[in-house]
Parts: sequence; C-alpha cells; structure tokens
Amino acid sequence: MSIHEVFMPALSSTMTEGKIVSWVKSPGDKVEKGETVVVVESDKADMDVETFYEGYLAHIIVPAGDSAPVGSAIAYIAETEAEIATAQTSANSSTAAAKPTSTPEPVAVAAIVETPTLATQNGSNHREGRLIVSPRARKLAKELKVDLTSLQGSGPYGRIVAEDVESALNKGQKPAPVAPTVTPVAAPAPAAPVAVIPGQTVPLTTFQTAVVRNMVATLAVPVFRVSYTISTDGLDKLYKQIKSKGVTMTALLAKAVAVTLQKHPLLNASYSDQGIVYHSGINVAVAVAMDDGGLITPVLQNADIVDIYSLSRSWKSLVERARAKQLQPEEYNSGTFTLSNLGMFGVDTFDAILPPGQGSILAIGASRPQVVATGDGLFGVRQQMQVNITCDHRIIYGAHAAAFLKDLANLIETNPQSLTL
Repeated sequence: MSIHEVFMPALSSTMTEGKIVSWVKSPGDKVEKGETVVVVESDKADMDVETFYEGYLAHIIVPAGDSAPVGSAIAYIAETEAEIATAQTSANSSTAAAKPTSTPEPVAVAAIVETPTLATQNGSNHREGRLIVSPRARKLAKELKVDLTSLQGSGPYGRIVAEDVESALNKGQKPAPVAPTVTPVAAPAPAAPVAVIPGQTVPLTTFQTAVVRNMVATLAVPVFRVSYTISTDGLDKLYKQIKSKGVTMTALLAKAVAVTLQKHPLLNASYSDQGIVYHSGINVAVAVAMDDGGLITPVLQNADIVDIYSLSRSWKSLVERARAKQLQPEEYNSGTFTLSNLGMFGVDTFDAILPPGQGSILAIGASRPQVVATGDGLFGVRQQMQVNITCDHRIIYGAHAAAFLKDLANLIETNPQSLTL
C-alpha cells in the first residue's frame, strides 16, 4: 500500500512556478500509467502532464486556476480505492501540520510526472516500453481504430500527434467503422477578454510575467543597432505570384534572413561565459502578440533549408497553435535569430529588444512607396522598407551587422526568386 504525490513539473528551463489550467481527472477517478491527469500552464504554453503511476486520483491539493512552485505537491494518487480516504486524511493532516507540534508520518512517495515532450532526445516515440502520444492523438486513434504502434511520431522528440494519425489514414490505413454513439468533444471556448476598469490593478498573466522576466534579463546585455533601407519591389512581385499557393510574407522574410545567415554565422551565434556559441541550425523565431496578453516567438526550424511552401505551412500551424497555447517548448524556445515585424501595422521603424540567449533580432518596418534617385540620375518610385538590427556587442560588432544587412538587401532586391528554390 502506498500513496504517491503528484508534483508540479518544470516544463521549461526558466519555469519557477506553474498554473493549473484544468484537472483532466477528478478525485476518485481511475488513473492509468502514462495518462494525462492535469494541464499546466508554463511560461508560454499549456502542457499535458502525465503520471507513471496507476491508481486513483485521491485528492487535489492545488485546484484549477491556482499556481504552485515547481517541485511542490499538487495532488495525491492512491494505488487502491481503499487508500483514497487515507490520502484525503493525509492531505488534511499535512495542511494542519504547518504547526510545528505535528509532524505526520511521511507516507508519500515522489511520483514521476512529466510532459511527453521530455521523452528521449533521439527522436524515438517510445519510452520504457510505452508510446509517447498526445492526448488528442490517442483519442483520435481510438475513435478511428488506428494502430498507434505502427506510427512514427512527427512531434517534438518523436511524440505522436493528431496529424500523424490523420496522415496514416490518408496513406491508406483503413479505419474501422466508428460507433454512431461517439459524441464529438467541443473545442474549448476562447478566453474572454479581461474588462478594463479605471483605477483597477489587473494581475499579469503567466505570459506577461515571462515577458517581464526576459526583458529585465536583457538589461545586462550591451547592445547596438544598425538600420538599413531595402527596396522590396522584387519581393512584393514574387509574393503576389505565389501568395495563392499559401506562401506568407512572414515566411518569405524568414527565408531571406535564414539564407543570408548562412554567410554570416556570427549573427546566428550567441554569447556564453565560455565563449561564442555557434548554433548547428538556423532557427528563425518570429514574434507574435497573444490576444490575451504576452508575447511568444514560434520558431521556424532550419528555415534556410526548408522550401518556402513547407515553411509557410509550418508558420500557419505554429501561429494557430501558439494562439491556442498548444506549442511544445521546442517550438518556441529554440530560436537562434528573431524577427519582429511591426510593418504589418504600418510602423515605419522601431527598435527591437534582444531576446535572452540570442545574438541578434531584426525589426522590420512597413514597405512604402518612396521617391528615390535612380542610377541614371533620374527620379523614380520604389517600394522601400526600413530594417533595424539589434545585436549583442559582446560578440558582434558594427561591421558584422552592416555586412549582414547589405547581403540581405542584395538578396531581396536583386534575386528574390531564389527564395523559391
């Protein structure tokens, strides 16, 4: 007989506390090994948290909506139904045990609770003999009678996601007839906007708190900025030609930056106490404002070698899941270079704040028609945008940033068609 504690997991390297979004299980419910029991909000996303123990959810210590420090107990799991009452009594005793006169016998054993994304680093979707599967994919596979063991996960660290199940069906795996009694689960309603009342202090959201922490951290970094004017007539023309194929301007700009970074690895590097960290991949993060407050930077992995059409599809998926708070940590914290595009709002130029752990961020302004002097001494109208790069001066100097911007402008102005190759 034993009772296990469920602890608040560390879902990211910067996470110090987590907020309980919802409990998937209620007290008294049976819990299977590897089953999701709670959804926790980390710095940037809502994460499914699993348990390696089988038993019954006996008592919830931290209810939905409340927060708890990483490593603190948030619930009890009993191995048998008979132990549920014991766990509840233990929980009540622990609450009263804040008094030094009472020291309860330690009956709790640390439970292993983790997110699926912390599986193995080699891409396998198995751990200790079991599959790493998202709850949505597991539910979909059950409804459509798809064999999960035959699938190769495409999610972070080999996790099987819903798209893998759908892909298996598209490739010819026949689903078994679905019972007509299956009731579809309605999608969760979006969070209602917080009403602003004059004179009221509104607490920061988890996202906003994470942004505050990151911005304060950047104050210790010496930075400099360099601006450049780029003509975008050729890029705009290319965008109009391939827009109907699902290509986005964000993907085009990310691709152009990533290809240019191939020639300037120092701009894709970052500082560490041991020296300059040259990253193995060019992962372009793009800043996205969240509707309910905060900022997140979904990452286009290996943007220099992924074709523009796949890159655009990835970006669409990333934004949708970011706003639904469904991104995995690897999808928002692995950037090596960041873009911040306020040009879509008509902003001419602005300074971007350097993200922690990166060496550069590029601020992109709006593309506008400008009267310019041409090479033959005449005047003409050109579409131009202002870009402004912020760099970590500990490893990157002005000449490095200027050379990068010059090559980026040359690519966009003279050979934008190469971005489709």
